[in-house]
Amino acid sequence: MANKSIRYGVNLRKREAAVIAQKREKYKCDMCGKLAVRRISMGVWKCRYCNATYAGGAYTFKTAAGETVNRILNSGRNSS
Repeated sequence: MANKSIRYGVNLRKREAAVIAQKREKYKCDMCGKLAVRRISMGVWKCRYCNATYAGGAYTFKTAAGETVNRILNSGRNSS
């Protein structure tokens, strides 16, 4: 089987390695608080402890845009 990684440029290979590491990392579950959320498929994340399923980024559990939206929504809830 052929190696399908990036061929030319050390910076591109380093960036690819960082993305792959982020994808395989375990994340903290919002429901149970355990470090057990893993990627199931692109954009689908599941906690192996409590079986909660989340929609997130393709390679990270929470995207920067999602964090911004949550911050705005939570600030609206706190001010009421």
